[in-house]
Amino acid sequence: MTSFTSQGPLVVIAGGSSAAGIAVAASLVAAGMRVVTVGSDAGRITAAANLTGGAVPFSCDLADPDAVSALVAKIHTDFGPVDGLVHLVGGWRGGGGITAQSDADWDFLHTSVLSTLRNTTRALYEDLAASPEGRLAIVSSTSVTAPTAGNASYASVKAAAETWVQSVAQGFGSSTAPEQSAAVVLVVKALVDDTMRARSPERSFPGFTDVAVLAQAVTSLFGKPGLNGARIIL
Repeated sequence: MTSFTSQGPLVVIAGGSSAAGIAVAASLVAAGMRVVTVGSDAGRITAAANLTGGAVPFSCDLADPDAVSALVAKIHTDFGPVDGLVHLVGGWRGGGGITAQSDADWDFLHTSVLSTLRNTTRALYEDLAASPEGRLAIVSSTSVTAPTAGNASYASVKAAAETWVQSVAQGFGSSTAPEQSAAVVLVVKALVDDTMRARSPERSFPGFTDVAVLAQAVTSLFGKPGLNGARIIL
């Protein structure tokens, strides 16, 4: 078992091998938190964790509820109860119009965005609700409030994810200490990182949110009161 040098809150990042996952994990580690970063590919998540300054990697198919239950049991055994869940699993599919929204794209989005969120939040709900600073955060999209025919499937699944988080927030709010835990939606048009800029130097990425900005926003959620149910546009 890997041990942490910090005694700070224990945060699980779901989908930690992306640029956003690396940035968020590094920011949380720098803030003194213990971070478990999770991805579906063992090699990729290990490589990502090595860039964070101290996150511990785990591989898991987050679309499989039994695998998620086993993961949480392992985290409990190794590190104890969880204080935070940052859900970054996603992806985009779409294009064309309504008739071009394929079943394959819908199935991918439903599994990667919504099923993984349901599985992880159900497995960790009791931990987060009991924590003195429990936090759930997801990244959603401006397309939820401004959908188009070409992103109908994506916007619909993201809207469902936001509804799920608001339901978690209501659950937190009905506890005996309603301000103790918070479920929050962070909204972006899209994310950008240095690799994307280097790959397309001719693009300016207007309206995109840098992963460093997202990372700081996630880190700032901990210890900040009055956030339960908030929808924050970055």
